Amino acid sequence: MNTKLVESLLQVILSLSDEERSLLEKKLFFDSSEPPTRDLIQLAQIGGSFKFLEDEPDIYSLEDGEPI
Repeated sequence: MNTKLVESLLQVILSLSDEERSLLEKKLFFDSSEPPTRDLIQLAQIGGSFKFLEDEPDIYSLEDGEPI
């Protein structure tokens, strides 16, 4: 383990302004393993996965259930 490197990085991070730390956090903790919601919606629309719902009867109406 490179302890000197870790200590040096820590010193650099501690010397950053709040704005710079915030930017660093956004870049470090960005999870790019999940596709954006926009892409998932587009895939569902184009892919036809929910096309069967167009032929389903409307079994509920606005009058069903109790008002909130």
